[in-house]
Amino acid sequence: MKPPSALSGLVEALRALPGVGPKSAQRIAYHLMQHDREGAERLGRSLLFATEHLRHCEKCNTFTEAQICEVCSDLERDPTLLCVVETPADQIMLEQTMTYRGLYFVLMGRLSPLDGIGPKEIHFDRLVRRASDGVVKEVVLATNFTNEGEATAHYLGQTLKARGLAVTRLARGVPVGGELEYVDAGTIARAMLDRRTI
Repeated sequence: MKPPSALSGLVEALRALPGVGPKSAQRIAYHLMQHDREGAERLGRSLLFATEHLRHCEKCNTFTEAQICEVCSDLERDPTLLCVVETPADQIMLEQTMTYRGLYFVLMGRLSPLDGIGPKEIHFDRLVRRASDGVVKEVVLATNFTNEGEATAHYLGQTLKARGLAVTRLARGVPVGGELEYVDAGTIARAMLDRRTI
């Protein structure tokens, strides 16, 4: 027996979410329809509202409801510092540290040639224009420490340095509260290489 087409459509839509496979999508769909129709309606309204009202900030490319986001509008920020992150979630994590008071540029991804993601897909030209505005003096590359994130940082770093900008990269190392015996060798090696004078 085939499920109703409306249910099949819901399962397929849920499968588009990262980390949600066919079984999880089916469980979520059945749960929403059997036990939480009000939640399903609220989810639908929220998704519709978000797609209708969210846009990309004209300056930093993050999500916002206005033309310019709250961070880019903040005159207390240091406009000479530009931090490049992969996603709005990464930006939020950096903001929560309360250690960075510059501006951002959100790539909305990272270079991944095997997945068809090149410089155009990560808004590379917009980033270069923003970084070359004559105000920015330092670009902080805060892409993730994955192979793709490292490749993205390398590509961006080479291009931005060629334009006379100071380019820095987030340091890597042992996490706060981390014990050496539980940290992988690559992280320890990087922490040793990036050690600083105290």
